[in-house]
Amino acid sequence: MSHGYATMSVASILAETAHRMPDNVALIFAGREIRYGELWDQTRSYAGALRDLGVGPGDRVALMLPNVPDFPRAYYAVLALGAIVVPIHALLKAEEIAYVLRDSGSELLICAAPLLAEGARGAGLAGVPTVSVLVPDELVEQLPFPRLEELSAAAEPITTYEPREPLDTATILYTSGTTGKPKGAEGCHFSLVEQVNVLLAGTLDIEPTDRILGCLPLFHTFGQTCVMNMGFRAGAAVVLVPKFDGATALQLLNEHACTIMTGVPTMYVALLEAAKSNPERPPLRYGMSGGAAIPVAVIERMKEVYGIDVHEGYGLTETSPVASFNHRGRPTRVGTVGQPIWGVDVEIADAEVDDRIVLLPRGELGEIVVRGHNLMKGYLNLPEANAEAVVDGWFRTGDLGTKSDDDYITIVDRKKDMIVRNGYNVYPREVEEVLSAHPAVAMVAVFGVAHETHGQEVMAAVTLMPGAEAEGEELVGYARERVAAYKFPRRVVIVEALPLGPSGKVLKRELVAVFEAEATTAS
Repeated sequence: MSHGYATMSVASILAETAHRMPDNVALIFAGREIRYGELWDQTRSYAGALRDLGVGPGDRVALMLPNVPDFPRAYYAVLALGAIVVPIHALLKAEEIAYVLRDSGSELLICAAPLLAEGARGAGLAGVPTVSVLVPDELVEQLPFPRLEELSAAAEPITTYEPREPLDTATILYTSGTTGKPKGAEGCHFSLVEQVNVLLAGTLDIEPTDRILGCLPLFHTFGQTCVMNMGFRAGAAVVLVPKFDGATALQLLNEHACTIMTGVPTMYVALLEAAKSNPERPPLRYGMSGGAAIPVAVIERMKEVYGIDVHEGYGLTETSPVASFNHRGRPTRVGTVGQPIWGVDVEIADAEVDDRIVLLPRGELGEIVVRGHNLMKGYLNLPEANAEAVVDGWFRTGDLGTKSDDDYITIVDRKKDMIVRNGYNVYPREVEEVLSAHPAVAMVAVFGVAHETHGQEVMAAVTLMPGAEAEGEELVGYARERVAAYKFPRRVVIVEALPLGPSGKVLKRELVAVFEAEATTAS
């Protein structure tokens, strides 16, 4: 079905900036600067090589690449050919990679040398050919995959990008899904371009002179949209960080005089820790946080230590991703995820009604629902999942929250994470905020485990700030003094690290599984 004559392409984000500001720095990586004109030339050569391998409009090409310049080169090269990008989480194992390749119908995998052990094995299982990047000469015999760098050096570069219909699929991003197999969310050119334009027109201010720390993984929607696409659309420079740790991040922020930090809450916690042993401070203007709830205490400490406001926003892979944000230039309301972005409706619906959307009055607690230009096309080949996720034109997020009279959204918790103890609802997020205010605590996850008399019992797993000391019992007492008797965790376990998903969310189901198994063996 034709939708008229308008065309659009996510590849235009790089192409246009390269045309208008060819000498602006696009990427800083390993001490080297790559300018926009140069990056687009490299991308056109990569596209020429992929075209020679048979990639054309509508084909799906998977990427397994860390945060290195090959990510944008390959990403925009695939899109410039009118093909579809399928970014794969860099930590997946061969079987999981094979699943994504098969499910998406990918015809080729572009894989970086460090990820070939699992990547090439996964591609082998799925019967998909692999091309490599970053394989050094001395390893060519051990890793005998065609090298995209060599192919592109010999190829005729494409002249420009292939126009697409605005609603054509541009990306297929696999959501980690709390249950069952990951689902491929299809993003179209229109939603992805409109997301970036809207964010830059009043939600955030990014200038061509800005330098953004790019430590969020680019294979994930947050890094892809809010760092790469948004940074490139503005003509700013992105400092690529392949593997995040606080000390390195602070060093890069200082060395490259970064002005914008984008991260998930764990990254801000790590930066606060790094600040204790490194007195130098970068010229940051502000920070952006998403992916998971950032504790109020962390926002307050970032203000004290780095002198910046951290603007928290909210969204999902299915919403391209941003749905609401603490806009720049409006009062930041700490503890909320801000107001809906332009052209997007974020409302609260009755969480108990499944077959239709019943919107609730302001201030009432319910399920957060979203509609607007940012919604995905749907989950690939999953009509039942689509019917469940999008009801009456609204996307059901599975998150519980409230909306104030002046449109600020507060997330209370995941619908699935709510704990029911003795018939009372306990929202883990509320208890997490209390525990994270304890000076020794770094990260907290509060969750429910099955209990025969109470239905569920409240538990917490915490990581401590380096050098800090605290006992589980002491933290139980700390929470007990600050929340109602039915809410405080009966047990707090101190752990080395919490299990995290690709976007920095804590995987509570893994914690629940461990502690429920432990309870079963103990009884």
